[in-house]
Amino acid sequence: MSSASLVESSPQVSPSLPPGPPVPSPVQLFRWLTRPIPFMEECARKYGECFTIRFPTSPDPLVFFSNPEVVKEIFTSDPEQLRAGEANMIVRPLLGEYSLIVLDGIRHQRERRLMMPPFHGERMYVYGETMRELTDRTIATWSVGQPFAIHSHMQQITLNVILRTVFGLAEDATLTRLRTVLTEVLAAGANPFMLIPWLQIDLGPYSPWGKQVRRRREIDQLLFAEFARRRTTDLSGREDILSMLMQARDEDGQPLHDQHLRDELMTLLVAGHETTATSLAWMLYRILNRPDVLEKLHTELRDVFGAGPVTPQQINKLEYLDAVIKETQRLNPILPVVGRRLKTPTTIGGRTLPAGAVAMPCIYLTHHRADVWPDPYEFKPERLLNKKPTPWEFFPFGGGNRFCLGAGFATYEMKVVLAQILTRTTLRLASKYPIRVVRRSITFAPSEGMPVVLEKRL
Repeated sequence: MSSASLVESSPQVSPSLPPGPPVPSPVQLFRWLTRPIPFMEECARKYGECFTIRFPTSPDPLVFFSNPEVVKEIFTSDPEQLRAGEANMIVRPLLGEYSLIVLDGIRHQRERRLMMPPFHGERMYVYGETMRELTDRTIATWSVGQPFAIHSHMQQITLNVILRTVFGLAEDATLTRLRTVLTEVLAAGANPFMLIPWLQIDLGPYSPWGKQVRRRREIDQLLFAEFARRRTTDLSGREDILSMLMQARDEDGQPLHDQHLRDELMTLLVAGHETTATSLAWMLYRILNRPDVLEKLHTELRDVFGAGPVTPQQINKLEYLDAVIKETQRLNPILPVVGRRLKTPTTIGGRTLPAGAVAMPCIYLTHHRADVWPDPYEFKPERLLNKKPTPWEFFPFGGGNRFCLGAGFATYEMKVVLAQILTRTTLRLASKYPIRVVRRSITFAPSEGMPVVLEKRL
């Protein structure tokens, strides 16, 4: 039973908001879009582990929390009262009204049940060979001795993994065009100002939002044509996620209709492509910055695989690599916050918040608490070899009933890709200057695409 409690309206109960920056809401939005980490850290220093910020784009105040016990309250509360879908409406224009991310209640539960099987148990491991093959194909394009931004190459790998394992598309004209248009949509959408509803206006085919609208229409046309083609074929025995979803039935025996399928595919694409690619770029930055960590990883890879190739079936034996991945996710979470919009006045962390407020467990601030993570700004993978943190202290994939459905798939993919890169290449950082955090849409990415140099291909 959750410790967060609903509050009936009465003279004794007066919902209130914690303090926050006194500057106007447009200034807060600008700082959140351009310098989010300094903004969060400054608020935490001034107001503690609970503070309120406001944006002119939303009437709802955003209440940030970083105390793990309060995070636990939020994640274990009644999802009918703390509604994540309503808090995620900013991504609805891209993902669509049927996306799992923007649904609540019974509709969310139904969608989650339908989406669960392809990501459950051993099924996802059949994709390991595809992940390794696509990583090799990308490595083959790298020129020795020439600096390049590795983030875009990680995006190439993860997009191709999605197109092969989720969409189940072979190399043909449809896949080539879909890859091109998806890349254009995601690149244009990386601008955080494109999230502002006031700027989402179609002023014709040459306006920024107008281009996005037309690209999305083309994506829909390509996907709907693929759905129609696939319905004329025998889908039994196919292992791609789209084919599984097309064969899925709800509790009334009804299949997903085309718009429904489209929205869930876009959700898997956006949630599983950009975030995984950005995580991989950060992980390579952390590894290449630390020769001692790199040597330990090479030793572990030799111990597990010997002189042979990386075999996906043995990936989960790489315990130190797993710790490196988790420690990077702690230091550099791709998403800084998750949200729950309060349906009624609710007491959280001993404070009664008004209906409509959005409770925001802050991944970044919680992951950098010195009382939970000693030397919180230091990269120490060993701390996660000996410690299994609670899901309230460490939650890069969200939590509660909204824990990322593809977390296992993404973690497995990161292990395969990193193991293959570290086995097949010798890389070094191209810049002596520290990499900064920059915003790409709702994610935190490394600056300049994280430039590296390939010294040797093994």
